Amino acid sequence: MSRCSIASVDLDLRLVRAFSVVAEELHFGRAANRLHIAQPALSRQIQRLERLLEVKLVSRTTRTVELTPAGDSFLVHGRRLLAAGERASGAAKQISGGRISIGFSAGLTVSSAVASLRRTFPHADVELKHVEWFEQHDAVRDGIIDVCIGRLPIGGSEVEVLPLYDEPRVALLPVGHRLAGKESVSILDLADEPIARHEGAASWDAFWRVDPRPDGRPAPDGPVVASIEEKMEYVANGDCISIVPASASVGYRRDGVQGVPIDDIPQAIVAAITRREPHSEMIEAFICALQRST
Repeated sequence: MSRCSIASVDLDLRLVRAFSVVAEELHFGRAANRLHIAQPALSRQIQRLERLLEVKLVSRTTRTVELTPAGDSFLVHGRRLLAAGERASGAAKQISGGRISIGFSAGLTVSSAVASLRRTFPHADVELKHVEWFEQHDAVRDGIIDVCIGRLPIGGSEVEVLPLYDEPRVALLPVGHRLAGKESVSILDLADEPIARHEGAASWDAFWRVDPRPDGRPAPDGPVVASIEEKMEYVANGDCISIVPASASVGYRRDGVQGVPIDDIPQAIVAAITRREPHSEMIEAFICALQRST
């Protein structure tokens, strides 16, 4: 990248963050939704970043979005830059009592542990962020959040996982389904039902779809989803079923959808996810508070 050593000083981290999200999604519409901006505005941000760097980062057609070789290279350094920015901001806030950024996934609450943390660090800046399942690993690894309360499976040697507790899994079924209203079901009762899919992590998709089934058959494919809200919509419309944690089925309700416990599959594991490095006193205090509250 020409003149990178000079141009990088003037980089706007918002542009780097926008590029990082586009690189993760490889879809401008989804990336714009995650960033809460309009798609044309996102396109202009990527173009502005490319002008600053004097390289083409993204190859885009009407059907596909791909990173160029320069884009692949910049993504590695861009993520480090974002992480460094987060840490620099956190270090600056240490003067005012410290800072911690806590992520949490659908259906999980951290209020009790946060209350305990604030009693110990009354002047701390505590930031709370909701993260989707596919954001857990990268958000922790890249320093966007310090600790995430999420669910397994999660891979990657860059993060450390501390299991906290187990929770049952339930089948989301449309009201009127032949199994809706039952006290519980077997996974084999659902053998022929199309089930929502998750892109981007094979281990996560296999666990939450129970794929393959205990009898060795593959789970029938349903639509690809990126959030529990999308699962609810597809299920309510009769397009598929889905398997979700019990807490999420209670916390996210929708007319036309009913949760039924599955009694013969392993439970989900809720865990605290942190970077694999020495923890600050505040992170350690928060994790201890989590363990006491579960």
